[in-house]
Amino acid sequence: MGIIANYKYLSDENLNKLKSLYGKEDEVFEKVEDCNEEDKILLDIDKMWDVMHFVLTGVSSDDAVKNSPLSEAVLGVCRIEDVEEYISYTEKSRIKDIVVALENFDIDQAMENFSMEECKKANLYPDIWDFEEEADEIEEEIIDYFQNIKDFYNKILESNANVMVSIC
Repeated sequence: MGIIANYKYLSDENLNKLKSLYGKEDEVFEKVEDCNEEDKILLDIDKMWDVMHFVLTGVSSDDAVKNSPLSEAVLGVCRIEDVEEYISYTEKSRIKDIVVALENFDIDQAMENFSMEECKKANLYPDIWDFEEEADEIEEEIIDYFQNIKDFYNKILESNANVMVSIC
């Protein structure tokens, strides 16, 4: 078991409900669970969210980059504070910028510069960076998740929807 990231379609109605629950931890978690039942479009990038943020931005997810569509693609835009789990959302007005940034990102170039050692130095989750023999598999997984993220945000853009991110 580990900390995994999920990205979900979020209707305008559910976005408004989520916003109304600020500071009500139990209700926020229940609302996240309720949204799971209504998912039309979703993505699970398992434990690779921190390294994905690092590949896209050069920094750990602990150092979210404000007003960066690449950072927002992984972490969302507006974090819901005062809850134990990481929950955030991105309103549909920001989705196009994320899609454009992902489309313009050169994952092949990023992977040429990818280093397990740099991931270890950055203390990225999950702690798999000592397994150099698995580097090729890890790099393939990162490339696959990147494509999945691009596909997800393109579907969200086509659906004119919002996104909810949960990392727990």
